[in-house]
Amino acid sequence: MTTKKVGEEIKKRNLKPLWIVVAFLSLIIICLLPNDGSTLPIVGQRALAILAFAVILWVTEAVSYPVSSAMIIVLLSILLGLSPSMDDPSTTMGTSNALKLALGGFSSSSVALVAAALFLAAAMQVTNLHKRLALWILSMVGTKTKSIVFGAILVSIILAFFVPSATARAGAVVPILLGIVAAFGLSNESRLAALLVITATQAVSIWNIGIKTAAAQNLVALGFINSEFNQDVTWIDWFIYAAPFSICMSVLLYFVMIKLIKPETDTIDGGKEIIHQQLRELGPLKRKEITLIITSIILLFLWATETKLHPFDSTTVTIAAIAFLLLPKIGVFNWKEASAKIDWGTIIVFSVGISLGTVLLNTKGALWLSDAVFGSIGLDSMPLVATIALVTVFNIIIHLGFASATSLASALIPVLIALASTLPDVNNIGFVLIQQFVISFGFLLPVSAPQNMLAYGTGSFTTKDFLKSGIPLTIGAYILVLILSATYWKWIGLL
Repeated sequence: MTTKKVGEEIKKRNLKPLWIVVAFLSLIIICLLPNDGSTLPIVGQRALAILAFAVILWVTEAVSYPVSSAMIIVLLSILLGLSPSMDDPSTTMGTSNALKLALGGFSSSSVALVAAALFLAAAMQVTNLHKRLALWILSMVGTKTKSIVFGAILVSIILAFFVPSATARAGAVVPILLGIVAAFGLSNESRLAALLVITATQAVSIWNIGIKTAAAQNLVALGFINSEFNQDVTWIDWFIYAAPFSICMSVLLYFVMIKLIKPETDTIDGGKEIIHQQLRELGPLKRKEITLIITSIILLFLWATETKLHPFDSTTVTIAAIAFLLLPKIGVFNWKEASAKIDWGTIIVFSVGISLGTVLLNTKGALWLSDAVFGSIGLDSMPLVATIALVTVFNIIIHLGFASATSLASALIPVLIALASTLPDVNNIGFVLIQQFVISFGFLLPVSAPQNMLAYGTGSFTTKDFLKSGIPLTIGAYILVLILSATYWKWIGLL
């Protein structure tokens, strides 16, 4: 690491205590602002103060996400507990009741699905099945650079169906692509490496949108939708809504990448042999891999036919699959192997995010914030597509400050639910889902998503390289959202 980079790292570390102080000051100031409770209950005001505190910590990463979650639980318990009750302002809510709200997110079925999805991703990693799938697919494409680009996109699409973790998918594909680059005698800093790694990473983000179970932030939104509207969006319904968007974006990604980043060579002569060599090193299909393949196919079938051919929801069937995969002698891994591969902090962050969002909705904090942010624009008198256009721009800009789409969904979805309730002649769930698709964009910067940072850590591309692909992808995605809002999504009843 150069002296300049060391200095920048020290400077970044030294700013963290300052951001913690700023977060607490924001919390205190918002709590102390005059409020007679007529339009915003005191408890709602304090919920907004905690939201401001959380957003500052999330954006600056002054503390880790799990640590910030613990702080949020404490603040919710104390500040809400000492607030006047919404039912009887002459009494306080009480810390025990407030603690129930703070921990309410842990009881959400969406949290159980996220946890089960993490176990499934861990099973893929323990057995190396995700790597074998990626190698199989890449072995079927040609040796031309354009074919490898197509293969990288195709791998990301296929894995999105079976590996419900964007980081795990990127972690499977990126090393394989870099292995191809290295075998050709080129370094990680080559243009070929930049082309392939950025392609795979952007494709992962694109298919976070297309498939319900592909990313945790989707389940955050669904958790709020279930809680607020008492309605679920099935796996197949989500696919019908979002897959056409992701298919169109995959085509755009292919042309953007082959036009913007010119590799050192047009053909990777030894590429196919390298892939076959890696497949030989994995050996023949093992019993555990076969078990996981069969389980994954059955699970995908059950997800896709939820409420159509059977009465079981996605969460129940996924937990059942994990229980089977953990069985001694029959399953594919044990608890120790699974827990070592799972980021338990993700589950905590996810749960606390749902708790905070639910509190914002129940205390009218989200509705007040929606009016404050969007009320003066007069969205309720605009055509629906114009409303979507403005809110989408706001969503894209806000995303620039967030390194986690899960945190962004936790902060923004409750506000969007409140906004949707004020719009005339709109399908509230559809409006919120479309904005959830936008939350998953993450195309612009390496810091916009964990899978981007994983790829950036390989040193194969610069921020400028990523931005070069991210700008046309974001513009294309924005235009596509408007086109689909005016046509397809309207025709199928999403709007």
